[in-house]
Amino acid sequence: MNPLLLDIPLQLETERLILRAPLLTGDGEIVNQAIRESFSELKEWLSLFQQLPTIEETEIMLRNAHINFLKRESFRFLIFNKAGGKDLIGTTSLHGIDWNIPKCEMGYWINTKYSGNGYMTEAVKALANFGLYHLEFKRLEIRCESTNVKSRYIPEKLGFIFEGTLRNEDLSADGSKLTDTCIYSKIN
Repeated sequence: MNPLLLDIPLQLETERLILRAPLLTGDGEIVNQAIRESFSELKEWLSLFQQLPTIEETEIMLRNAHINFLKRESFRFLIFNKAGGKDLIGTTSLHGIDWNIPKCEMGYWINTKYSGNGYMTEAVKALANFGLYHLEFKRLEIRCESTNVKSRYIPEKLGFIFEGTLRNEDLSADGSKLTDTCIYSKIN
């Protein structure tokens, strides 16, 4: 089946969270605020956030994410508290999709002030289940820098298999040194 014909919900729910596709005008302001609140942590691990983006740049990034969602090239979800909080908890995504296998990578980042509450583990679990059982992906992969202990904790807690470490595989977020990448997977 052509992936464009797949019925993909714009929202997923867990016990405590709502995962929503970035489709509303103004999402850029909410996401930009979370980036600002978490910038020092994000800068350490993500090359995307080496400079603080403007609200306009964030809005453009999210509109492109929505286009990619519609094209079935990636699925990014914004994470909110089901209890009604308007602050962004974080984002999680399925990206690097290969529909021929089918398989993809997963990514995520959390607003620092929500760290330590299990929100990201809950969101990643929901999105992994969506990928494996709704989209019927045969492989989900999480890659993270070997020294990023908090990111590594999530696939380990969710039963992803640690496949190994690729040594000197990538550059650090700031591009200053080589880093090792850990690979975790779940298969269907």
